[in-house]
Amino acid sequence: MTTTPATPPTTRVLAGRKEWTAFVVLLLPLLLVSMDVSVLFFAMPAISRDLEPTGTQQLWIFDSYAFALAGLLITMGSLGDRIGRRKLLLGGALAFGAASVAAAYAQSAEMLIAARAVLGLGGATLMPSTMALVRNLFHDEQQRSKAIGIWSGAMAGGIALGSVLGGLLLDHFWWGSAFLVNVPAMVLLLVLVPLLVPEFKDPAPGRFDFLSVPLSMGSVVPVIYGIKEIAADGFALAPAACVAVGLLLGVAFVRRQRTRRDAMISRELFRHRVFGAGVGINTLATFGMMGSAYFSTQYLQSVLGKGPLEAALWGAVPSVAVGFAAPLAAMAGQKFPKAYVMAAGFVVAAAGYGLLTCAGTDSLALTLTGAAVIACGIVAVMALVSDMALSATPPEKAGSAASVLETGQELGGALGMALFGSVGVAVYRRDMTDELPANLPHGALDAARETLGGAAEVAARLPGRAGEYVLTASREAFTHGMNIAAVGGATALLLSAVITVAALRRR
Repeated sequence: MTTTPATPPTTRVLAGRKEWTAFVVLLLPLLLVSMDVSVLFFAMPAISRDLEPTGTQQLWIFDSYAFALAGLLITMGSLGDRIGRRKLLLGGALAFGAASVAAAYAQSAEMLIAARAVLGLGGATLMPSTMALVRNLFHDEQQRSKAIGIWSGAMAGGIALGSVLGGLLLDHFWWGSAFLVNVPAMVLLLVLVPLLVPEFKDPAPGRFDFLSVPLSMGSVVPVIYGIKEIAADGFALAPAACVAVGLLLGVAFVRRQRTRRDAMISRELFRHRVFGAGVGINTLATFGMMGSAYFSTQYLQSVLGKGPLEAALWGAVPSVAVGFAAPLAAMAGQKFPKAYVMAAGFVVAAAGYGLLTCAGTDSLALTLTGAAVIACGIVAVMALVSDMALSATPPEKAGSAASVLETGQELGGALGMALFGSVGVAVYRRDMTDELPANLPHGALDAARETLGGAAEVAARLPGRAGEYVLTASREAFTHGMNIAAVGGATALLLSAVITVAALRRR
């Protein structure tokens, strides 16, 4: 009788001290890129005094970074697969550091806008490079899940840390210090990465498709721009046309990727349905996260009357809980089906929105608790879905996969800000129209109905009880708008939980 030899057990390839040290180094650029999203929140008044930008230039000081980052993610992810992710990371660090110095010493608004755009370009190289290198450093599924959980928590925490750091620096130094803080970290990165991080790239990448670069940017930037404009000013033809143009270019971009052998986004990524589902779920998660962020920062400053630094410190409190959420989610994902753990994360986040529906005009603890619960649930989803999507990706395509995931995050965040913000603004304007007396001074009624900040300015100019009445009414109207938007947020996240289970329970 013949016997079949036993199949030897699969040997786990575990990362050691060098790989984990390299991972810690890779967290540096991730923290800085996410911090740069929020570090200008408190620097803008000082920048306005020194550089005297117009209203349009102020918007571009913020938006040039976000647009360059979102528009170039796919291009840079594909480029990293071809030239090497470590090489792209080092180039991005050099660009990010140089642009930080240029931004810190900018002598005009135009110089600062240009420097911020280069910072966005550097960020677009750093973010997909770090995630792709994590995919390559950790071959064991459990270790990779843990690493991506930490990665997700660091990214979420960096945004809150940027606000606090910006406030602390501006209490002691000039506004350029908010940019110079990037430089030592980038120098450290340039020294340590060649020593600790091995190079990874696609051994057979094919030619680089240059025509896809403007198509990819044209697919993303107009859509995000249009959504942001609609969120800020309501529906209008011009921003709606921008969204439509972006969608049309997106169709052209997708068709080109499907028909070219050397496509910027390989068709191989979407052969595994888990990756496509992961991109969609990741987009839903950031949609839910940014909807909460839209209200919480304004609530702390404009409703509760906190100063900028105090508001930033209170706003960072939920990040303490977030630091534990992602690793715990990674552990749960190893013991239970990931689809159900992610669905549970959406349900937890929906419960956080449920708390926000109960907030009043003096509910600091309740609002911070709600924000923390939302952030914990969403970060748990993002950690698991990033790990799941990258695990389904061929290692040589990890850069492209990371860039697609992060582009989905940018789109989801913009959409969340737009939809949640639009609901809040609509409720605010309706309540203010119902509450304010029609005999307010000329122009005051329209200004108070427009924004909470406008109402505060009107209240400051009105005498005695009239000013107090306008301010109280505006705070109640804003809080009511937050309550109603939170109902929509809870509903959307519960639907996301159902979608997650339906899409992934059998995979």
